[in-house]
Amino acid sequence: MRVKPFLLLTAAMTASCLAPAHAAGELTIYTYESFTAEWGPGPQVEKAFEAECACDLKFVAVADGVALLNRVKLEGEQTKADIVLGLDTNLTADARATGLFAPHGPIGELTVPGGWKDDIFVPYDYSYFAVVYDTETLKNPPKSLADLVDGDPSEKIVIQDPRTSTPGLGLLLWVKQVYGDKAPEAWKKLKQRVLTVTPGWSESYGLFTKGEAPMVLSYTTSPAYHMIEDKTEKYQAAEFAEGHYMQIEVAGVTTVGSKNPLSEEFMAFMTSPAFQDIIPQTNWMLPAGPTGKPLNPAFDKLVHPAKSLLMAPEEVKKFRKQWVDEWLSAMSQ
Repeated sequence: MRVKPFLLLTAAMTASCLAPAHAAGELTIYTYESFTAEWGPGPQVEKAFEAECACDLKFVAVADGVALLNRVKLEGEQTKADIVLGLDTNLTADARATGLFAPHGPIGELTVPGGWKDDIFVPYDYSYFAVVYDTETLKNPPKSLADLVDGDPSEKIVIQDPRTSTPGLGLLLWVKQVYGDKAPEAWKKLKQRVLTVTPGWSESYGLFTKGEAPMVLSYTTSPAYHMIEDKTEKYQAAEFAEGHYMQIEVAGVTTVGSKNPLSEEFMAFMTSPAFQDIIPQTNWMLPAGPTGKPLNPAFDKLVHPAKSLLMAPEEVKKFRKQWVDEWLSAMSQ
């Protein structure tokens, strides 16, 4: 998830091009742009890790998680990334198949729902996708995915592109899991409510907070930001009867990075309280490992889905292109 989206629309990314060749004591991490933003986890993570490693941590940012994988694929074995941070379980099978990622070393305890077993990818946070709405402009929010699909076309939502964005891909899979073979018909209906499709989460959430649409595809944890930072409960997540699709965000060491001893050190750090304490109130997601302090009480006010939806990574890899093509066809008609 992500933070202060309206500012991201004008913020310059601190790392928008490839990092130079590695120097001794240097670790390069590719991630998504809101992670590296001034108000995101990146600056605090950098400071905390550099204090432990006496090294230089460099972030390289792209728009969102799917674009992140696409970039690494394009660069192949010439990538400058030691670690890729910002993929999710919908992309791990595809990422594994590239052969560009190496097994991780020892890590700390993990607390993600359902447990975790993966020799390459390590989770650092999780949440659930949700329709976040403005309570002042939308008095009757959808109570199910069916309500969203069949609702008033004049009440718009901003969503993200599944070809470039992990939330966009998450919505694609959410619709597919609920509607199955009828997903294309559902998209044709939902298209009438879509104001626009953005490449990444930051752009769409910025449009939402500027009042361009009363709804946006985001996370059940998004309202915590507004409660804590803006002191308002104006923005809320709608609880859906069918359940909510879960996102588990992960990091992986590249085959290039496996030769850098700092990579293993960072992966262990990532699952420690020193990193996990930073996540809830900067990335606005739930920690994937033990924290050193309790979460802000605002997190207790959030939607806690009664049913969690999640497809196996191998299934997503097998059918992702087919399902994206279905989406493209429906949205273009």
